[in-house]
Amino acid sequence: MKRNLLFPLLSLILVLIAAFSMTLGKYPLALSDITGFFLFKIFGVGSIEPERYSLLGNLLLDIRMPRIFAAILIGASLSVAGTSFQAMFVNPLVSPSLLGVLAGASFGAALGMVFFKSWIAVQISTFLFGFIAVLISVGIARMHKGNTILLLVLGGVISGALFTSLLSIIKYIADPYNQLPAIVQWLMGGLSLVDRKILLAAGIPQVVSIILITLFSGYLNALSMGDEEARALGIPVEWVRMLLIFLATLMSALTVVLAGMIGWVGLIIPHITRMLVGPNNKVLVPASALIGAIYLVVVDDVSRMLFNVEIPIGITTSLIGIPFFAVILKKARHGWN
Repeated sequence: MKRNLLFPLLSLILVLIAAFSMTLGKYPLALSDITGFFLFKIFGVGSIEPERYSLLGNLLLDIRMPRIFAAILIGASLSVAGTSFQAMFVNPLVSPSLLGVLAGASFGAALGMVFFKSWIAVQISTFLFGFIAVLISVGIARMHKGNTILLLVLGGVISGALFTSLLSIIKYIADPYNQLPAIVQWLMGGLSLVDRKILLAAGIPQVVSIILITLFSGYLNALSMGDEEARALGIPVEWVRMLLIFLATLMSALTVVLAGMIGWVGLIIPHITRMLVGPNNKVLVPASALIGAIYLVVVDDVSRMLFNVEIPIGITTSLIGIPFFAVILKKARHGWN
């Protein structure tokens, strides 16, 4: 598909799916109700009874819109982070969890739930430990001489294992009646606690990171050819790699702040997108952002509507992602050619 048609088409699909998602829920709405509410609120056109206006405002502005925008941000962030890591490390099996960021952020969330009473403190702890996990990975890699990419991967394995073990300790000492269920539920992933305040605080750096990685996508093309080839093109490999790792880590940690652990998105969406548009990261990165956003909005709709109770979205992405990845695994390698 031509690039001048690809992005408008994906953007249109995302807008239509987001609009349709606004109608779904335990209290279903018609599109006419939604458009009527916004026309009245923004332009003063039409009339709505005060009680219904209050109900629609609560449903749309406080519950559904933050949730849908969070799904868009998380899907785009994890997909772009996964695409960046796969290009940097020239490995189709790499995901945003590579350097231990998700394990560190999960430990930070659990630690906060046990020792802090403020929800803001829990979110700050989640973010900080996601970065600490990556700093440990990078620190381990810099302690030794050798293949930088391999050492970073091994450092990520060590860091991830460390924080997974620390998370187990936190779960063991947590109150089994109150704290432990909250930790387990958070680790399953979910968008039900997202509000406009935290969405704005996390969303701005996520959007900025996506834009910056898109601007640096030409460097990703060079890094995917290998360090020596990139240096021959005059690219400061270490500086560029550390900057891209920082941006991808920032996005990934903030997804855990917003919704807990959501897996598989950063692994399968880059493969799907690469099969559709090819390996050129100048097209692949923004296309991954749009397709990842579409995917997670749809998955969240499934999680909300499939049964009478809401399924944690992290479970749904795993149930969909595992068999889907197994099916496309054979074809996925063609996207790297």
